[in-house]
Amino acid sequence: MTTLIIARHGNTFEDNEPPRRIGRRTDLPLTEKGRAQARALGRWLQENDMRPDAIFTSHLRRTRETAALAMIEARLALHLQKEGIFNEIDYGPDENKTEAEVMARIGEPALKEWDEKAIVPPGWKADPESLMDNWQLFGERIRKSYPGCVVMVITSNGIARFAPCLTGDWQGFKEKYPLKISTGAFCILESSDKVWAVRHWNKKP
Repeated sequence: MTTLIIARHGNTFEDNEPPRRIGRRTDLPLTEKGRAQARALGRWLQENDMRPDAIFTSHLRRTRETAALAMIEARLALHLQKEGIFNEIDYGPDENKTEAEVMARIGEPALKEWDEKAIVPPGWKADPESLMDNWQLFGERIRKSYPGCVVMVITSNGIARFAPCLTGDWQGFKEKYPLKISTGAFCILESSDKVWAVRHWNKKP
């Protein structure tokens, strides 16, 4: 059985900062809380004997830092494999804008459809079909290259929310689980054949 761990990077905003819509064009470091979340992820991996055989990240600093800190805590020495398919989506005119500004431009219904159904709001540069194809191809790739192994991906929320297409029941998944993953949280999918089953979704270490 091949195991895929998908984790969202840690916090990039301090508690007293208004959160902003951060995409692939804004490369922020982790905050201290974000670094603590990354270390907590590593401890969970170590304590639960879920040590990855390979780790993939995006090119963005927040995912690379999360992976590096988690590896130290889990006592792992792996080469980080950076993949462009795991870079966050481009939020177009809403890139680096506060949630209030985003809400004012696209409206609450559009944000709700994004959160619950992964319907891309107007102006955002993301193609759901391409994002799901990327996950399908990656899932096939790790089944062939890492059979029976544990593979971890650290990415962003806009990318991770499309990973459930691996289950073969995208619509059913959306009805059962929230798509949004919290910062520092992770999901676990397992495959003994071509279809992946969800073991955990949005689990905090």
